[in-house]
Amino acid sequence: MSSLLEKILYINGVETRLFTSPSAKLADVLREQLHLTGTKVGCGQGQCGACSVLIDGKVVRSCITKMSRVPDNAEIITIEGIGKPGNLHPLQKSWILHGGAQCGFCSPGFIVSAKGLLDENDDPTREEVRSWFQKHRNACRCTGYKPLVDAVMDAAKVMRGDAPEQSLEYKMAEDGRIWGSKYPRPTAVGKVTGTLDYGADLGLKLPENTLHLALVQAEVSHANILGVDTSKAKMMPGVHAVLTASDVKGSNRIFGLVQGPNYKGDGWERPIINDTKIFQYGDVVAVVCADSYEQACAAAKEVTLDLEKLPAYMSASEAMAEDAIEIHPGTPNVYFTQPLTKGDDPAPFFEKDDVVVAQGNFTTSRQPHMPIEPDVAFAYMGEDNLLHIHSKSIGVHLHPLMISAGLGLPPNEIVMASNPMGGTFGYKLSPTSEALLGVAVLATGHPCFLRYTYYQQMTYTGKRSPFHFKARMAASKKTGRILALEHDFSVDHGPYCEMAGPLTGRGIQFTGAGYDIPNIRGMGRAVCTNHSWGSAFRGFGGVQSHFVGETLVDELAYALGQDPLEFRYANCYREGSTTPTGATPDVIALPQLLEALRPKYQEAKARTAKASTKEIKKGAGIAIGVYGAGVDGIDQAEVFVQYDPDDGVSLGCAWEDHGQGADIGAVGTTHESLRPMNIPIEKIRFSWPDSGKQPDAGTAGASRSQVVVGSALRAACQAMMNTLQKADGTFMTYQEAVAAGKPTRFDGVHTTQGRVCDPETGLGNPFVNCMYTIYLAEVSVEVATGKVKVDKIACVADLGSINNYLTVDGQIYGCIAQGIGLALSEDFEDIEKHSTMIGGGFPYIESIPDDMEITYFENNLREHGPFGASGAGEGPMVNPHMAVINAIRDACGARIYRLPATPDRVLEALRAGN
Repeated sequence: MSSLLEKILYINGVETRLFTSPSAKLADVLREQLHLTGTKVGCGQGQCGACSVLIDGKVVRSCITKMSRVPDNAEIITIEGIGKPGNLHPLQKSWILHGGAQCGFCSPGFIVSAKGLLDENDDPTREEVRSWFQKHRNACRCTGYKPLVDAVMDAAKVMRGDAPEQSLEYKMAEDGRIWGSKYPRPTAVGKVTGTLDYGADLGLKLPENTLHLALVQAEVSHANILGVDTSKAKMMPGVHAVLTASDVKGSNRIFGLVQGPNYKGDGWERPIINDTKIFQYGDVVAVVCADSYEQACAAAKEVTLDLEKLPAYMSASEAMAEDAIEIHPGTPNVYFTQPLTKGDDPAPFFEKDDVVVAQGNFTTSRQPHMPIEPDVAFAYMGEDNLLHIHSKSIGVHLHPLMISAGLGLPPNEIVMASNPMGGTFGYKLSPTSEALLGVAVLATGHPCFLRYTYYQQMTYTGKRSPFHFKARMAASKKTGRILALEHDFSVDHGPYCEMAGPLTGRGIQFTGAGYDIPNIRGMGRAVCTNHSWGSAFRGFGGVQSHFVGETLVDELAYALGQDPLEFRYANCYREGSTTPTGATPDVIALPQLLEALRPKYQEAKARTAKASTKEIKKGAGIAIGVYGAGVDGIDQAEVFVQYDPDDGVSLGCAWEDHGQGADIGAVGTTHESLRPMNIPIEKIRFSWPDSGKQPDAGTAGASRSQVVVGSALRAACQAMMNTLQKADGTFMTYQEAVAAGKPTRFDGVHTTQGRVCDPETGLGNPFVNCMYTIYLAEVSVEVATGKVKVDKIACVADLGSINNYLTVDGQIYGCIAQGIGLALSEDFEDIEKHSTMIGGGFPYIESIPDDMEITYFENNLREHGPFGASGAGEGPMVNPHMAVINAIRDACGARIYRLPATPDRVLEALRAGN
């Protein structure tokens, strides 16, 4: 018999009587009993601060606070008690003004925490703000923290009377233009007030007959399945079904998107529910469907597995060993290869007396994505007899194609919608929960809801695939020009093949990118292992490639006795240069960026040299970054704009928003396209992607959306203006258009014409639009411990014409934070040790410098991009880690060849250097 606790609390100023379990968590009571869903639950372990509330003025993480520990008559403030739409608190206004809400999932917790700070101290220093967020474990994966501190500082000025509240409101330009401005994101108000519903919030609004799912997952990495006993679990209270592979109506496989002659598998390796084998830790062997989550979890514990353990190959080298068995019988563990042959054979160049050579063996980390919101989704059969799945999908038209055969449905009987989501950073280019929900709905006939714990988020979703490189680069002693590059690399892609081909291709496309290297030979291979499956991650493949290229370039500069910036300046792309795959660069941006960075770099070198001591070595490092804005080869998007009765427009645009800014990307592009019609910005309506309502615009990946989807929106807007323009140059109202028999829906299509790389030579022009960035990092290295601190970082960027500075600033700040995590702390090699945010090396605010500077160059307008725009989400991600790694080398001579540069690895490199 369960006992109840009665409490009287004052919640947001309202006396509230509660009856709840003493062990219930405050966050669950607020969300599920009181429907105050502005309080978000991320990690559920007190490590992210998304659930922060104030109890008697103190910041508390409500996800780990039991109701028995909440004092009687306590005053509790949630985000709903701070401000609402139409009546915003200065902190919320400042958050909007500074772009503090990107994905927005962490915003309520940060704002509540900041309110607690300013109630105690209304005149904090920036360092005091940072210390407060560090102390209260407020974690953000999107913003790089700087905009959040900016927001607190400006809100504090208003709250103590040093600035008017109007200073926190965006001021529209006189001409009404928002392209190239810092106009706030349309979803910002919902995010800062906690009124925008994410997946778990929507799950609370599902009907009573909704079933809650719990997964039965393997706790070994490789095994044959001899039996799954569900008999006891089926008898547990509230259980409707315990589903195994035999309950899947289709082929029970997810298609891995394989294409091209270089694959040795068929792409159908990944089960929905594992039937014959376990391929990785966390593979699903059964799904419990019950009336409540608690009942489902209790029953899941009663499912027993009979497994025959097999050798677990946890690295590419183990899986490639001669005695290794095939992980997928019939498919070799090395199942995809991509060579590169450019120019003459490089080998003779390395034997010449008049060259210098840099070489090394490199290993990148299995970086976890670590969004604050764990994976969450729900599904149901609609009245249209179609299966509807709502999730964090960033490919609402792609995912039905990947899971339909496995479910036993044609793709057109699956409707996929993307909820507002708390970041994905790419992992949701792969289906995670979608097919499992489809199986459950088809088997039970009920709506079904599934939310991963953070442990499941860490152990079951995809990771950045480690690359293992052996590479060398040669340069002429006489001319200082790079002559040749050789590399051979293996991609540890885990047990499932999706995205493996494009990822391996990125290795040949971007190793050495940014430099005119005439002679290259390379070979990349995708390897099946039993570690975490590889998925897309921001800077997909470019991160690993630039680790190699930027290290070798840096070491060549040292070997030649040249300054690293000047060596790069002499060798970077210019007119007549070609990329590693033999293509002509879309624009020549790098010389200008290096020239702009030169004085800052020289100042940094002088400053760090002067400040360096015997105990603390300081240094400055730079790194060039180049990345494509689009998928390989031909890329296409279809959209429509709908003229509305109030003379506004609704956007039929499946541009998925996982925090990167689809809302302002779509609205900003449309507003600029329709400027002759003078449609007010508030009448341009972004809609959440739904494959049943919108045409196929492609995925929100590969930094393609602003370029390809934006161009399709511009085409639709142009069609609209062509149709509605009157003889006098003005435009018809909606009513006039209807009266004249004109259409009110206008379709737009845009196609880019890249050329995929040849499967035999690797040559081609896969990207017609690219992003260019250069970072300058300053670090301090503690010689005795090997600890590294990033003190300052600057970025110069050519991303074409900027749609929205607020959003692109945030993208770069976020890339800096993720890049520092990649460089110094983040990993998922040890499944047990690295399965929490802290264990995985999540960088909190004091790990990220407050001194970050961005300079844009927009004179190279892109031919293939609306109003000259390129992408922004991934190009700035491929090289910040390398600026940090190169700065460590400059500071103390330690060259890091394995990421992350943890203190023990820095100490080892120091010893090797000495």
